Amino acid sequence: MSDNESVRDSRRKRGIYLLPNLFTTGTLFAGFYSIIAATQGRFVVAAVAIFVAMLTDMLDGRVARMTHTESDFGIQYDSLADLVAFGLASGFLAYVYSLESLAYYSNVAGKLGWLAAFFYTAAAALRLARFNITRGGATEKKVFLGLPSPAAAGLLVGFIWASADFGIDGSTLVLPVLALTIAAGALMVSNVRYASFKDLDFGERVPFRYILIMLVVFVAIVIDPARILFLGFLIYALSGPIQALRRRRRRHTPG
Repeated sequence: MSDNESVRDSRRKRGIYLLPNLFTTGTLFAGFYSIIAATQGRFVVAAVAIFVAMLTDMLDGRVARMTHTESDFGIQYDSLADLVAFGLASGFLAYVYSLESLAYYSNVAGKLGWLAAFFYTAAAALRLARFNITRGGATEKKVFLGLPSPAAAGLLVGFIWASADFGIDGSTLVLPVLALTIAAGALMVSNVRYASFKDLDFGERVPFRYILIMLVVFVAIVIDPARILFLGFLIYALSGPIQALRRRRRRHTPG
């Protein structure tokens, strides 16, 4: 191999794949835009931006696998974008929409508000870091260890979207938002196992009723996206602890 060919191969290896990283950039942009919208008091727009980030986050990985363009750079870039969208932007939205109103009660309560938002953001960072070091392992292939950060954002931001869509002032919901913020953060760094759905094969034949169920879910989301999406993420978030309790009960049941 000539020196010129070696240089070209080296440059090719140092390059990045464009298509999946464009979707990742979309995730980063949506998270950044959510922060801008939240500072302007447009809470519904800020919440919708987070859900758009979920869509682009789902697409970047799928596109990378379909086009065989997975890379270490893409993995790290994806985690950084997820931290902005599902950690920082989601925690900031919770604070601006509701938690900052705790400062009206006392200085200590005000500190509790921004500390809860910080706890959620830090938990998202820890969850993503743990996912990166366990990526490809047998555990993370079938289940997620801890609530995934997009699902945690869906739980917290979905509640805010549904509430803001009704025109409810966030200061009247400070206790539910505080509880959801702390709970979502705690579930992310917990050892609770969640279904990853990575073993689903969309190329397999399925019973016709599955198509009907998907159609009903799609119609419900179109009719009332805020409430339906929040309900879906709430069920998923509760599924982990419920399954953990069932496994524990079976272990302690004699016979």
